[in-house]
Amino acid sequence: MNMSKTITIRLSDQDYKLFKGYAEADNRPMANLIETAAKRHLQECEMVTVKEMGGIRSDAKLVSRLKAGSKAAHKKHGRFVA
Repeated sequence: MNMSKTITIRLSDQDYKLFKGYAEADNRPMANLIETAAKRHLQECEMVTVKEMGGIRSDAKLVSRLKAGSKAAHKKHGRFVA
């Protein structure tokens, strides 16, 4: 069973009033507003979609090459190509 997790965030008075105003305008709890906004932001920042990532993970040859490249980069082998 998945249990919800609780986090604590520290907001300035100005930011608290800002979040509270948006939450009240939407008639919902501030925690829900913050959670929804954070999720939306993360989705917008994703470099690949869930479908694209599924395609990458299903390609064993590509995954192998990515792992090898990651190991080489970690060891500082090879050269950077821009």
